[in-house]
Amino acid sequence: MIGKTKLALVSVALGVSAILATPASAAFDFAGKQITIVIGYGFGGTYGKYSRMFAEHLKKHIPGNPNIIVSSRPGAGGMKMTNYAAKALPANGLNYIVPPDSSVIVQLMRPEKAKYDMRKFTWIGSANQTNVIMVVRSDTGVKKWEDLRKITVPMGSTGLGSTAYIMPNLVNSLLGTKMKVVSGYKGSSKTGLSVEQGENRGAAFNWLFWKSKYERWFQGDKPFARAVMQMGMKKDPELPDVPLLSDIADPKYKPMIDFVGAMGLIGRGLAAPPGTPKEAISVMQIAWEKMVKDPEFIADAKKRKLRVIATDAATIQKVVNDAVAQATPEVIKMASKAIYNK
Repeated sequence: MIGKTKLALVSVALGVSAILATPASAAFDFAGKQITIVIGYGFGGTYGKYSRMFAEHLKKHIPGNPNIIVSSRPGAGGMKMTNYAAKALPANGLNYIVPPDSSVIVQLMRPEKAKYDMRKFTWIGSANQTNVIMVVRSDTGVKKWEDLRKITVPMGSTGLGSTAYIMPNLVNSLLGTKMKVVSGYKGSSKTGLSVEQGENRGAAFNWLFWKSKYERWFQGDKPFARAVMQMGMKKDPELPDVPLLSDIADPKYKPMIDFVGAMGLIGRGLAAPPGTPKEAISVMQIAWEKMVKDPEFIADAKKRKLRVIATDAATIQKVVNDAVAQATPEVIKMASKAIYNK
């Protein structure tokens, strides 16, 4: 017979061996599960295009090869979905969101509407960064942004939290232009269609939306529409001749414009709702890093006329946290007044 002491030692040894033999990723098992990616817009714009591409490629890099689907909850420029994600989306490791690029500045400027704190979300990673580009139909007579001071142009928008609402109102306040923002469209795709059909005469979305959906607008000697201004930290490499808002406006507004313009750094990526198990997040972050470097993913993005300018989770998390922490009450008040007249 084995003595009690020896039996105890054997039991401990077996237990330690079992722990060491367990893969780290086994702490969260995705096998046979279904992951849901939630977006706050329709499927026709870049949120829909990127999210579907994530769903197709990310699962290949997740142990257990789970199924991934995309769900749309449009409303208020993505704010409806973000509020839902913060308060009601199950944080079980199987639900993730594509955060609106304006989510941080809306949180700070519209606290009565934004019922979330982006610092409590955990980033998985971002696949792209992009500037907001203000586009106006050529038949308006607008050839450069200065023309908007004397020509009233209806600009389509999805809601208070969207770039299509934020940028035209900001430009009106800072530069004395006369754009009229028309809100309520369910996503950038339907807003773009309203511009094409003449219901509106312009809108402000990221350049990848315009290029992937309406590249034909900007071609030829008599283009259907023109890009007249961009907002971001630096010019988009494909639009070197389109002026930056920060280069035009009075220098005293630079801190506010930089604050608003930083939303382009958030881009198109994934984040986990507050309370998501760390084990699940770790697996997803590793899978994300593999996906954005995968030649098949990069080739697919190019085929869909999308770009891959990847940023890791830690970098995006810092951008978000710093934006919230460093925005002074004066800058927030100035931006809120300029955009929302509050």
